[in-house]
Amino acid sequence: MPTEPVQFPPLVVANLAAEGAASTGAYRNVVINRVNDSCLRLSAFEGDYRWHFHPGSDELFIVVEGQLAIDLPDGSTLKLGPWDVTTIPAGMTHRTRALPRAVNLTFEHFGAESVFVEAPVAAGYGTFQRP
Repeated sequence: MPTEPVQFPPLVVANLAAEGAASTGAYRNVVINRVNDSCLRLSAFEGDYRWHFHPGSDELFIVVEGQLAIDLPDGSTLKLGPWDVTTIPAGMTHRTRALPRAVNLTFEHFGAESVFVEAPVAAGYGTFQRP
């Protein structure tokens, strides 16, 4: 069972704008709330995050402030601005980059495993085939 702390339990009101504004450091990623087997995360960061994939969970991104680039193994990049949304399917290698800073919300399975990789495409590293 995952042990990551949840910032706001059920029946407690959380102001996401205030949480984002309070995230002034170079990196913050916290579980805001939990819904069934999933969670809402708030991430505020600068720079690049490592290449990785989540073998058992899709990851839905909603940018609320700044610009977020999501690099994919085929060399393409998704660029999201405020209130843009996209889903990265389970098993797909990706890397997020803040341009130059981003605050985003993500929905994923609570305790979703992250597997970090050195290269975006390599044998066995979650190379997702688009429909």
